[in-house]
Amino acid sequence: MTDYFSLQLKEDEIRCISSIGLAHLGDAVYELLVRSYLCAHGKATGKGLHRATIELVCAPAQARMSEKIQPLLTEEEQGVFRRGRNANVHSIPHHASRAEYQQATALESLFGWLYLHGRRDRITQLFDKMMEEE
Repeated sequence: MTDYFSLQLKEDEIRCISSIGLAHLGDAVYELLVRSYLCAHGKATGKGLHRATIELVCAPAQARMSEKIQPLLTEEEQGVFRRGRNANVHSIPHHASRAEYQQATALESLFGWLYLHGRRDRITQLFDKMMEEE
């Protein structure tokens, strides 16, 4: 039985995943972190919790948050981030600019990549930085 909560793939297997695939996974990782953060910080009502989550997971917010961590990224992480930013996305939500959506996709790709490498400590470090002053 595969433990998908602690999935770790070989480097070659991770490299074969498209940036969109990494972003797909990273989106879930990021949303779980946001939901956990909000619950831990007292946003416990259903309506307020949902609204607060939406405010933090939308592309413009993710783009803004990604700016906080970019100076902290290693060379390898910067490469993953760039690859995600340059991914060929076909549809952009109406509430985001192309640049914001590309930054959000880059952030999600990075989180997906870190997750698959088992680097939860690094994800936490970056997420903590992103949530400063929020």
